[in-house]
Amino acid sequence: MAAIIIYTTCSNKEEAQKIAEALVEARLVACANIMAAHEAVYRWEGKVESSEEVAVIFKTGEELFDAAKDKIVELHSYDCPCVVSWPITKGHPPYLEWVTKETGERL
Repeated sequence: MAAIIIYTTCSNKEEAQKIAEALVEARLVACANIMAAHEAVYRWEGKVESSEEVAVIFKTGEELFDAAKDKIVELHSYDCPCVVSWPITKGHPPYLEWVTKETGERL
């Protein structure tokens, strides 16, 4: 199967860390990159909001998306968390092999 990136945003670094550790421990993702806090501007329930968020980028296999998404949603504090993915169309072969190995050779 193909490798993918999963992107989500969290309310703070602690939440991002908790979700990242749970997904890596469950071998649903090979790794997670927790980004520095940033400002998000969005419309929620009819009004424009602004808040600090922490983005997380996960690397995994396409067939693990649903299980990873379900775990993120389960652990997330948001009513409607952003959980999206996009394919990795090219990459350094040894790195992609490592992603395969760390997700239980399921790719």
